[in-house]
Amino acid sequence: MKAYNIPGHLRLAILSILVVIIGAGCSVTRGLKDNQAIVRKVTIKGVDKEFAEESLNYIDKEQQPNNWLNLQFYYLFSQKGKRKIGEAPALLDSNLVEFSRLQIQKYLVNKGFLKAKVADSIIVKKRKAQLIFTANEGPLFKVRNFRDSIADPKVQELYRSTRKQYTHLNKGSRFDTDSLAYDRDQFYQVMKRNGYFDFYRQYINYLPDSSFNKSVVDVVMTIDNPEGKKEHPIYTINNTLITIARSNGRTTGKADTIQVDTQFRFVDFSGRFKPRTATDYVFQRKGELYDLDKQTLTTTRLSELNVFRNVPNPTYEKLSDSTNRLNTKIDIVPLKRMTDRVEAEFLFNQGRFGYNLGNTFTNRNIFKQAAILQVKLNWSILFDNGNSAVNDGIQNQDFRAGVSLIYPRLLLPFKFPNLAKFGVPHTTFSTNYQLFYQKGLVERKSFINSITYDFFETARKQHSVTPINIEFSSGSIDPVAREELLRQNRYSYVYLIGRKTFTLGSQYTFQYNANELNSYKNFIYFRGGLDLGGGILSLLSKAFNAPKDTLGQRTLFGFAFSQYVKTEIDYRWYRSLGGEKQLIFRFNPGIGIPYGNSDQLIFEKNFYTGGANDIRAWLPRTLGPGQFNRASYGTDGRADTTRARLKYLDQFGEIKMVANLEYRYKLVDNFFGAKLKGAMFIDAGNVWRLHKTADNPNGEFKFNNILQSTAIGIGTGLRFDLGFFIFRLDAAFKFKDPQFSGADQWVFIKHFGEVFGNGSFKEAYLRNNKTGIDASGKVVGDGYSFMQLNFGIGLPF
Repeated sequence: MKAYNIPGHLRLAILSILVVIIGAGCSVTRGLKDNQAIVRKVTIKGVDKEFAEESLNYIDKEQQPNNWLNLQFYYLFSQKGKRKIGEAPALLDSNLVEFSRLQIQKYLVNKGFLKAKVADSIIVKKRKAQLIFTANEGPLFKVRNFRDSIADPKVQELYRSTRKQYTHLNKGSRFDTDSLAYDRDQFYQVMKRNGYFDFYRQYINYLPDSSFNKSVVDVVMTIDNPEGKKEHPIYTINNTLITIARSNGRTTGKADTIQVDTQFRFVDFSGRFKPRTATDYVFQRKGELYDLDKQTLTTTRLSELNVFRNVPNPTYEKLSDSTNRLNTKIDIVPLKRMTDRVEAEFLFNQGRFGYNLGNTFTNRNIFKQAAILQVKLNWSILFDNGNSAVNDGIQNQDFRAGVSLIYPRLLLPFKFPNLAKFGVPHTTFSTNYQLFYQKGLVERKSFINSITYDFFETARKQHSVTPINIEFSSGSIDPVAREELLRQNRYSYVYLIGRKTFTLGSQYTFQYNANELNSYKNFIYFRGGLDLGGGILSLLSKAFNAPKDTLGQRTLFGFAFSQYVKTEIDYRWYRSLGGEKQLIFRFNPGIGIPYGNSDQLIFEKNFYTGGANDIRAWLPRTLGPGQFNRASYGTDGRADTTRARLKYLDQFGEIKMVANLEYRYKLVDNFFGAKLKGAMFIDAGNVWRLHKTADNPNGEFKFNNILQSTAIGIGTGLRFDLGFFIFRLDAAFKFKDPQFSGADQWVFIKHFGEVFGNGSFKEAYLRNNKTGIDASGKVVGDGYSFMQLNFGIGLPF
C-alpha cells in the first residue's frame, strides 16, 4: 500500500469528477414507460419490533427499493442492462407483491403466530410506488409440553444427554419452526460425531398438536429406526488409503507405495511426498468412532498446507462383513512445486518519483515434507526532481534479500503434542539482509536471523514465539555529512545511524479473533507483541568481564550490543450495523525502552507513523515526534542541507499512540464486476521521544501535553471488492497538525481556502522548510500538503 501526494489541481479534478458522476441524472424514473412505476418505498405495519427488520427480507428482491447510487450507475453505465453494472430499477409487479405478502405471512406463522394474516396495498404517485403490508399477527403460540419418542435406546440416551447444549425448544418458549429446524440439524451433527455414519436428517420429525383456542402447542419429537433394523448402526474407522496424484490430476505410471502402519497405506504418483506429510493431518484413527468433525478437520488442514490443489472430503467404504467398519480413501492433487512472482510499483510524491521491483520464488515442497522455501528480492529507488539542492538525482535506494524455510509442524528437540486441531503449526527459519543508502548521508546494512514457532491454542487464540532472534546492523556516514552533523552538535544522529551493533533476543506475539477479520460480526480483535533484546548477552558480558568501548558500553566479539524491551498492542472493536455496514475502532499503542548497555534503541526498532494503514493524512515518517517542527533547524544554508539530509530519518520516537475510527458501508452491488463500498474515517495519534532531546525540540512525551501533540486526520474512501481481493482508494486531509502551536494547529479550519490551492500559509511553510535554492534563485523543498491519496490492496485494518 502506497501513499501519494497529488498536486492541488489534480486533487480538485479527481473530486470534481466523482461529484459529477455521482450527481448526474438524479431522476429515478427516467427511461420508464407510461404504464410502469418504480418501487421506492416499502412499509410493513403490525409486526413486532423483534421481527420487523427480518420480515423485510421476505419481500421479493425485485420489489425492494433500489439503492439510489446503484440505480444511477445502472442508468449511466449499463447500456439498458447490456452490461452488469449497478442495479436495474425495481418495477412494480402485482404478482410479485402478492407473492411477497404470502411470504411475510408464512414467516410470521413460522415464528409462532399461527393465526397471522397479512394484507397489502399499493400507492402510485408520479410513477413512484409505495408498497404497504399490514399484518394482523394474532396470538403468539407457545410450547405447552414437549416429549421425545425415539425407538433406539442408545440414540434416545444420546439425545437426552446432549439436548440441553443446543435446544431452543422448551416449555413456555415460542413455537418457532426455525427453532425446530435448528434443533434437528444440531442433533444430526451430534449423531455424525458419534459414529452414526448412515444417519440422515429425515429420521428426525416433529409432530405438533395445537389448541387454537388456548394458543398452545404440544410437540412430540420422533426418531425412527432404519427400515428393517432394530437400531441405528455405529461405525468405526478401519484402514486408510491416501493417494496423491500427479500435478495434472492423473494417477498413471509408477507410484511410491508404502504401508506406513496397520492403518495407513500411502500411494504417491508424484514421487514428491513422504507419508508423514499427509498422515500427520488425518484425524480419524483406526478403531475410533466415525466423526464428521474429524473428517472436515482432515480436509481443512490438508488444504492449509498450501501444497495441494484439490483436497476433497474423504470417502468411506463399508466392509462387507457385519463389523460396521469403514475404510477411508483420501485422494489428493498437488500444486505445482515451484512458482515465481514478480511485482512492480511506480511511486510519485511531490516531484519525487521512483520504482519498486520485487521477486518471490517459492518451492512448495522441499525435503518431501511440504516445507516451503521462499526467496525474496526487493529493490526500490527514489529520484529527486529538483526538490533539494543536496539530493538531486537518486535520493535513496533500498535493497532487501530474504530466505525463509517454513515447516508445517513444530520442530523441537523434545516431544510435543500435535497442535493441528485448530490450525497448522509452523516452524520458520529465516535470514534477511537489507542495504539502505541515502545520498549524501548514510549507508546502512542489517542482518536478521531468526527461528519462529506459530501455533493455535484454540480457533481464536494464536501464538507466535521467536526464541532466537539475532540482529546485526552497521552504518557508514558520508564524511562531509558527518562533519556537518558534528559541527551542529548532532551527536545522537551520528551515533544512531552510524554505529555498529548487534543483539540477541526473543519475541512473542499473541493474536485473538484473527479468524473473524473478514466477517461482519460483532467482535474484538487483539494483537500484542513483546520484543526483548540483549538480556542474555548482558549476562554473558558480565560473567566473562567483557571489555567496554569508548562510550562505556560492554562489547562482545568487538561490537557493542543493544539491550532493550519493546511492546506494541493492536486493539480493535468491530460493530455490525446491519447488512454490510460496519463501525471499527482501533487503538495501537507501543513503547520501546533501551536500558543496561544501551541509551538508544536500534534505529530500526524505533516507531514512526503516517502512511496508508496508519494516520493517512501524512506520508510515512513525516509526522512527529510530538510537536517537533523541521523549521526549527533554521533558515540558513546549513539548516537547508541538514533538513534535506535527514528527511525521513528524523521523525521517529520510542513511544507511539494511534487511534482510528472508520465507518464502512456498501454503495453499489455491481460496479464493473466489483462491489463498490465506501468509508469515512478519523485518524489520530503521533510518535514521541522517550526523553527530551536537543535534536527533536518539543518532541518528548508528556502526559499533560498529549492532546496538544496529537495529530488528527479526516477522510473518505472507496473500496472495490472483487471477492478475492480489495482495491482501496482513500483521500485523507490534515485536520490538526501538532507541529504548530495553539489555534494554528487546526490547519483544515484556519487555512481551508488553501486545501486545494496556494496561499500565504503554504508560501511561508515552504520558506521555513526549504532544502535549498536552485540555480535560478527559486526556493526548493517540500511544500505543505493538506491531502494525501492512498492507493493499495486490502483494508487498512
